[in-house]
Amino acid sequence: MTMRTSSFFSLRSVALACGLALGAVATAQAAPDAKLLAAAEKAQPAVIDNLKEMVSIESGSLNVEGLMKMADVIEGRLKAAGFKTERRKASAGAGADIVIGTIKGTGKRKIMLQGHMDTVYAPGILNSQPYKVDGNRIYGPGIADDKGGLAVMMASLKILADAGWRDYDTLTVLVNPDEEVGSVGSGELIATTADLHDTVLSFEPTAAKAVAKGESLLLGAAGIAQATLEVKGRAAHAGAAPELGRNALYELSYQMLQTKDLAKDIPGVTLNWTVARATGPINQITEKAQALGDIRITQPGAEKKLTEALQAKIASGKLIPDTETTVKVEVGRPAFVAGAKGRALAEKAQAIYKELDRELALTPMTGGGTDAGFAGRSGKATVVESFGLAGFGYHARDEYIEVDSIVPRLYLVTRLLTEIGKN
Repeated sequence: MTMRTSSFFSLRSVALACGLALGAVATAQAAPDAKLLAAAEKAQPAVIDNLKEMVSIESGSLNVEGLMKMADVIEGRLKAAGFKTERRKASAGAGADIVIGTIKGTGKRKIMLQGHMDTVYAPGILNSQPYKVDGNRIYGPGIADDKGGLAVMMASLKILADAGWRDYDTLTVLVNPDEEVGSVGSGELIATTADLHDTVLSFEPTAAKAVAKGESLLLGAAGIAQATLEVKGRAAHAGAAPELGRNALYELSYQMLQTKDLAKDIPGVTLNWTVARATGPINQITEKAQALGDIRITQPGAEKKLTEALQAKIASGKLIPDTETTVKVEVGRPAFVAGAKGRALAEKAQAIYKELDRELALTPMTGGGTDAGFAGRSGKATVVESFGLAGFGYHARDEYIEVDSIVPRLYLVTRLLTEIGKN
């Protein structure tokens, strides 16, 4: 009995000692990197100055002059951090520049950072919604989406450059001028550039505390496509000889109704017919009619199954004889699905945030589009979204960022990049 008791206490003592040791290790692992945290705190005033500078430039997606000024600012900051820069005209759209920065290191990983310089606001917006500081909030058009993300990106790169960090093979920055209009002139470049990298961090904003319980990273965003349904009938006098006509408007209505629920049986896609129109005068049997449908894609490739289903349903029957119906689906921005690799990287980011005693949520899917969809289109790169600042009011009045998200976000990005470099 005594021996067993003694053995019990000996084992208990060993277990307690091991537990204390493991606890000490866990505590050491959870402590923040003092140098990076100090650098992030020191950088906050410069980030705020950069935000003011960028918000003071009106850069709507069609405002080429403003977008070129934004490109100048971004290019200048990249050069200051040691990057080689180039500018390319977007292949479509307003014709503003895409800014690309590259720098070579001594490590093995190829890392890309992306964001956008355009906003949704019309010229003159600063007259009614100027840059404004109010406690923990800073207001201004585009300040969260996406100038806050650009400010975090630029400051993080400066912090790491000053620290002499070079644990990467190639570090690339790509900032486009047309995200808010579908990245029509930059999406392909984003996709092909991302395919040359191991990891892509995208810098859209995260939601403010007034909207969400805590900051987050995004693991999925819907792709956007458009369905176009067209019917060709035959014109005739609506009063004298309607029987000679073939009413395209009637046939269009029939086809819309028989296809409206097709997407419900296809995982990862939705379809809603939202626009219908016909041509011709009121006293004529309609010869041509067209409908447009909004498609949201949450699983890559689901739009192909929807297209096949639409074509099959239309071919299965018609209401009006001698009419011809066609349908096509055009994908704009692809769906973003981070996958297992992206989730693993985001979980590493969660652990980094815990070093600051802050929680970081992982959002599995949102209905809005993001250029992370282009970056992750092929699945070659590991992609995670929403490394920008916490804020709200995007695409609306009184857009703002929260000042107390600046230091944590700088710390997150710099720490995560150093961890990516190690792996």
